[in-house]
Amino acid sequence: MSLLRLIFFTICAMLSALTATAEEVVLGLSQDRVAITATFDGSEILIFGAVKRESPIATEAPLEVVVTVAGPSETVLVRRKDRELGIWVNTEAVTVDSAPSFYAVATSAPFSEALSDTEDLRHKISINRAIRSVGATVEGAQSFTDALMRIREEKGLYSLQENTVAVDEQTLFRTALRMPADLIEGHYRTRIFLTRAGRVVSQYETVIEVNKVGMERFLFNLSREQPAIYGLLALVIAVVSGWGAAAGFQLLRAR
Repeated sequence: MSLLRLIFFTICAMLSALTATAEEVVLGLSQDRVAITATFDGSEILIFGAVKRESPIATEAPLEVVVTVAGPSETVLVRRKDRELGIWVNTEAVTVDSAPSFYAVATSAPFSEALSDTEDLRHKISINRAIRSVGATVEGAQSFTDALMRIREEKGLYSLQENTVAVDEQTLFRTALRMPADLIEGHYRTRIFLTRAGRVVSQYETVIEVNKVGMERFLFNLSREQPAIYGLLALVIAVVSGWGAAAGFQLLRAR
């Protein structure tokens, strides 16, 4: 019995030592909600935090920080256009099973230095690994995924921002991520990874809420819950706008 007790206390001591040397993230956000209004033209989220530790700072490798913000995932149909008989037509198509509507990665060092390929594969941090496309039978299916990434990068929806996370004394970190105007509603998953020598030593996750407010929220709900009324309202607004424009032109001609 004494031997078993000794083994038990030895294991507890080892676990306690491991816990004591662990580095943990203490996170802050400049805002955890983004309101989409008629005049919304994008938002900048300041992500900052500190590293909590119970032992001196490790010296074998510098601490790096990787931050990701991912919008709601969706299924995307990507089509290829070819020129036939002088006109452009859709030919082949590939369905991407899951692609985030918005995805931004910020790092404190070049991505390949901050994170190993193995850890990237495990946590699905890079843009291409955040997209899931399985079962595609079209030859060269990866080119469709690459095209989706390229298009969304051009629109500012996907971005890799290397060396944009400032780390002070391996304890404090901060970065700012720009969110474009054409965001969709939903939960934006925010992850922070602490890495050393490319290996993840700690991670933290939170959520940023993006929602329509005011008249935008009313019209959005109306279109989903009462589509007939929404269609009738749109028709009335179109008629009134047309009549108002015609009346305005007649008034100007009369002068």
